[in-house]
Amino acid sequence: MGMLHESERGVTFAVHVTPRARKDEIGGAHGDAIKVRITAPPVEGAANAHLIKFLAEVLGVPARQVTIVAGETSRRKVVAVAGLSLEAVRERLVRDVV
Repeated sequence: MGMLHESERGVTFAVHVTPRARKDEIGGAHGDAIKVRITAPPVEGAANAHLIKFLAEVLGVPARQVTIVAGETSRRKVVAVAGLSLEAVRERLVRDVV
């Protein structure tokens, strides 16, 4: 996954979010982004909050260490994860790909 980058905010990567999915899962690559399916609807920030919670669980970090840095109102978002190395994020995301 060459889509992960280190920045001052931590490890950043693009995600393509599909809300209202049957279950929460990492679906592999979608262009230069990681496809993420979540069960929450895209209403009043519910999908964003659920995305943060789901990614925090997958990555094994507290939700406060995962932030959306771009694309809050779009399916395509840029997410930052603080407190993990690029390699640790890569390993944990790959482990959960369906």
